[in-house]
Amino acid sequence: MSSGSDQSSPATGRPSGASYAAAGVDIEAGDRAVELMKEWVKKTQRPEVLGGLGGFAGLFDASALKRYERPLLASATDGVGTKVDLARQLGVYDSIGHDLVAMVMDDIVVCGAEPLFMTDYICVGKVHPERVAAIVKGIAEGCVLAGCALVGGETAEHPGLLGPDDFDVAGAGTGVVEADLLLGADRIRTGDAVIAMAASGLHSNGYSLVRHVLFERANLSLDQHVEEFGRTLGEELLEPTKIYSLDCLALTRTTEVHAFSHITGGGLAANLARVIPDGLHAIVDRETWTPAPVFDLVGRTGEVERLELEKTLNMGVGMIAIVPEESADAALATLGDRGVDAWIAGEITERGEHTTGAALIGDYAN
Repeated sequence: MSSGSDQSSPATGRPSGASYAAAGVDIEAGDRAVELMKEWVKKTQRPEVLGGLGGFAGLFDASALKRYERPLLASATDGVGTKVDLARQLGVYDSIGHDLVAMVMDDIVVCGAEPLFMTDYICVGKVHPERVAAIVKGIAEGCVLAGCALVGGETAEHPGLLGPDDFDVAGAGTGVVEADLLLGADRIRTGDAVIAMAASGLHSNGYSLVRHVLFERANLSLDQHVEEFGRTLGEELLEPTKIYSLDCLALTRTTEVHAFSHITGGGLAANLARVIPDGLHAIVDRETWTPAPVFDLVGRTGEVERLELEKTLNMGVGMIAIVPEESADAALATLGDRGVDAWIAGEITERGEHTTGAALIGDYAN
């Protein structure tokens, strides 16, 4: 890739005209990145996907939806926030892809939708083909775990706006659910069980707070070993976000489910409140689980109040399923068979006369 300054023409000795390469964009490096990522994208293919990389649009055969009486398409888009900066510092790029798929597809499955396909957007200051391919490898692996296809994407080089090693990722996904099977607040009833599914760590929310506390205030190092973690701080912070999509779909096939809630930014209280109908609330018992040591480290090191932690981080719960009380044991058995750590964390009750706020989830928020 040529530098940003104009080069002299060998024939005339006069400055040559401007070029895309001289402006900092390396098209050949981008083509090389596409070649490197093809094998990983291929692993995500579903029978409904037509064509391959290189077209202007990804194609998905919608005739596959004819088996639905009234198919509803569900869509979501997201990124992974400032967690990408830790990946950049550590030179570890594939785990970020898992995070991206989880943030998108676990939102889609909340309504009971089956993930179908996803596209990604990778923005870099300079295209390093192997680095871009590693990011896409992680996205592809995440798509396999979510049961969806990666049908396309975009890699954009932004010299002058981003440093040569800077990057960001975003993605969008689509799923489908039968209208009569749509999950949500209207299905929830008094007495329903609140089942929590364990998080794999911080997931991909709250990293602005985490980075501020651990690195700006405490001057900790990513490569330092932390005894409570049994590994380095960087390894703990880059732990990929758990992808629950297929686990949630398995629940809907084996037992009755009324709603799911993906615990992301805003924490357990705010996200669970999004699926609680008017007149009801959820009482969640903190004593039913112990958050992983990383949450204590953030709180203790930054002297962060408990309520602030709960508003920002998942505190050890990545997904909630709300099921009829009589279905709770079957739901736990299904999740256990799939290797998901889950437990009954609370129940749905009528809203008490002393509770306030439409988004209250009860004792957990008090």
